[in-house]
Amino acid sequence: MRKIALLLMVLLGIAHFATVVRCDDDDAGLDSDSDADDTESDEEDEETDEDGGTEVKEENGVLVLTDSNFDTFIEGKDTVLVEFYAPWCGHCKQFAPEYEKIARSLKDSDPPVAVAKVDATKSSALGQRFEVSGYPTFKILKKGEAVEYDAERTEEAIVARVKEVSQPDWQPPPEATLVLTNDNFDVVVNNADIILVEFYAPWCGHCKQLAPEYEKAARELSLRSPPIPLGKVDATVQSDLATRFGVTGYPTLKIFRKGKAFDYNGPREKFGIVNYMSEQAGPPSKQVQTAKQVQELIKDGDDVVIVGVFSSEDDEAYEIYMEACNSLREDFKFLHSFSSEVAKLVKGSSGQVVSVQPEKFRSKYEPASLTLTIQGSTSVPDIQDFFRKSSLPLVGHRKQSNDAKRYSKRPLVVVYYGVDFSFDYRKATQFWRAKVLEVASDFPEYTFAIADEEDYADELKGLGLGDSGEEVNVGILGDGGKKFSMEPEEFDADVLRDFVMAFKKGKLKPIIKSQPIPKNNKGPVKVVVGNNFDEIVMDAKKDVLIEFYAPWCGHCKKLEPDYLALGRKYKGEKDIVIAKMDATANDIPNDRYKTEGFPTIYLAPSNNKQNPIKFEGGDRTIEGFSKFLEEHATRLSQKRDEL
Repeated sequence: MRKIALLLMVLLGIAHFATVVRCDDDDAGLDSDSDADDTESDEEDEETDEDGGTEVKEENGVLVLTDSNFDTFIEGKDTVLVEFYAPWCGHCKQFAPEYEKIARSLKDSDPPVAVAKVDATKSSALGQRFEVSGYPTFKILKKGEAVEYDAERTEEAIVARVKEVSQPDWQPPPEATLVLTNDNFDVVVNNADIILVEFYAPWCGHCKQLAPEYEKAARELSLRSPPIPLGKVDATVQSDLATRFGVTGYPTLKIFRKGKAFDYNGPREKFGIVNYMSEQAGPPSKQVQTAKQVQELIKDGDDVVIVGVFSSEDDEAYEIYMEACNSLREDFKFLHSFSSEVAKLVKGSSGQVVSVQPEKFRSKYEPASLTLTIQGSTSVPDIQDFFRKSSLPLVGHRKQSNDAKRYSKRPLVVVYYGVDFSFDYRKATQFWRAKVLEVASDFPEYTFAIADEEDYADELKGLGLGDSGEEVNVGILGDGGKKFSMEPEEFDADVLRDFVMAFKKGKLKPIIKSQPIPKNNKGPVKVVVGNNFDEIVMDAKKDVLIEFYAPWCGHCKKLEPDYLALGRKYKGEKDIVIAKMDATANDIPNDRYKTEGFPTIYLAPSNNKQNPIKFEGGDRTIEGFSKFLEEHATRLSQKRDEL
């Protein structure tokens, strides 16, 4: 028994020892975790010190600036070179050794210049402040003010430019863009052969983005011979000028020729502006001296050939022709000639404008050319009207490149198939086109065109014909954005004629992509779909504010709470409707309500549904929308007048 008791005591002692060891291990483990936590905390503190403190570190001679230390460091310094970079940017990585050389070089210059860098992906406030949109971006700060650097990215070029700016007597060059006001606008614009004018608002983000590119273009165009001036108008201050030229959004750019305004449809970056304006400064019509030049365009061309025939540049008809060409220079390729050889080819005489269709578009149903004689009573609008009316053959080739310029008129009858005018496929293309010509000649009030089915695959899908299985499909694009499709069947002239006649008699039902009409639509924001658009938006008794949105759009999601609150605010106003429409899931059956981005917001006034007012420039807040409605909603205006 004593042996057994002794054995039990030994076993209990071992168990106790094991327990003690395990506890110690656990304690050690806890201590280890605690140490790790302390280490992470210390690292976080170090990161916080780096991001949140004002200490400036140096990497290979380049100073590291952040949102926290930037202003403290820059203060009091005459000149600093700053590179805004992104760690993942290949160009930035490649340029890093060169930038370190620049830092060493400028450190020893007279006066010495600090060279710094900013990780714009971390210091986003600085990136926004200096409008950094690409990497690397270089800024030379002179007494805290940014001087743009847009020359070569080489050590020699950058160092030379920074040394120039760092000199004590350096002054920024005067602004090349002319500042126009009510006082000097007419004097400047009326005396300029050509000038580009920007109407802007100081708070407009797009205007701020355009400003440096516009100034660079102004500088370059000022060196051209002759120079092309660029001007700008603060439309929020010079409101009379903005109203006079119909400015409703910012920035709005207009070309003026001797005081006459034309829309600017060109690019909005330096090189694009320079090239576009250089082209605009040239004559709107090109002189041709031989018949061969014109013959080549007629034989192989894709568009109407317009030729003005004149005796000389002193011909009065020539002057009025050139004036008529000016505002349509982007829509047509104009030619003119003083050659009797050219006149004979186009069968024209001095003082006449001849419009000739390319050979591939000619048919027995229409003349090969049309002629206008410019007389004393002929006005510029008369000539321009001739250009437009004579530009289309009876059945032309509608393409993405000419759609907006040639085929905007409605109704438009489109016949889709494999259109290809190359040598191998021209015969098949003309076979089907001949059948369309036969019908088009019977309906001169409509525009007819053929179009390649692959170029307009989305349009065919919208017509419900994307997978019809037919070799040839037909659709009609009607007024107000309405569209009609022909039932898939074997195509011939009689089938097409019956379809067009049914459209003419109003027997066709338009195709509208639409979500189901909501069963309960009594919320503060009415839900509009394709099939109830006319019922809600086009209701002549109500002012309707409608938002066209996309479910995936971040801006739309951000707007949603304010827009819902706006709906609640006006829910008691029976003549005001706040509405929204998913423009990705529904057709907008009225082409006056164009959406090129999301969200797009229009007011459909009760008294003018065909001329909606686009919400632009204002704050997308309850207050901003309310102000817009107070200004433009006709029913609210009537109530104010009654009071």
